[in-house]
Amino acid sequence: MKHILYILFVLVTLNARAQQIFITKGKIEFEKQLNMHKEVDESWSGDDDNLWKQNMKKMLPKIQTTYFDLYFNENKTLYKVGKDAPQGFQKVPDWMQDRTTDNIIYNDLQQQQTVSQKNIFESIFLIQDSLVKIDWRITSDTRTIAGIECRKAVGKIMDSVYVIAFYTDIIQSSGGPESFTGLPGMILGIAIPRINTTWFATKVELIDVKEADIAAPKKGKKSNYSDLLQQLKKSTKDWGRQSERNVWKMMI
Repeated sequence: MKHILYILFVLVTLNARAQQIFITKGKIEFEKQLNMHKEVDESWSGDDDNLWKQNMKKMLPKIQTTYFDLYFNENKTLYKVGKDAPQGFQKVPDWMQDRTTDNIIYNDLQQQQTVSQKNIFESIFLIQDSLVKIDWRITSDTRTIAGIECRKAVGKIMDSVYVIAFYTDIIQSSGGPESFTGLPGMILGIAIPRINTTWFATKVELIDVKEADIAAPKKGKKSNYSDLLQQLKKSTKDWGRQSERNVWKMMI
């Protein structure tokens, strides 16, 4: 009798493991990292700037870290600033602080609509538009992020900026950090080498997210992506080699 019970226990256990677990609601913490030393090297060029660049890098941490939270259900996501970086973890001058911590990005995946509240040049804009379309190419490579195995995909934004993403179909939402969407599952990792920035999930929490927790922002001067892009290009046209890079960052 004991042998029969043991066999039944093993069969039930194996069956449970074989069944895929799907997540439809929750909260994901993302750690955003910007390599500030590379930013300094790539933003200014010329032998005359070498001493200045070396002094700047001595003043700055190599990596600037910020945290964001993504709340999600099957059809909607809300991305906004999360916890502070540990005290004393980094010392970044005010003028180089990550201004995206004021941003809030709401995506309605079912209606293919986005509402983004963005801090740009000390002004708040409310971007209302369709979801950003990215032509993703899914690969066979995998990577484990926050304990979850993810599949790698490669896409392109702003015509020439390549994006490396890692997503999981365990989470049944095609969302992700910032404005990145469109893969067959939740994006848990993003890397954009051209702007020396990564976003990787540090933990996934299974919490009961209410509709009120995923409300679109309402504050800011109304605009859309096309108008914002033209305004940014006009405002940064005299910034030299920094112009294009800053436009990419503000449009994400």
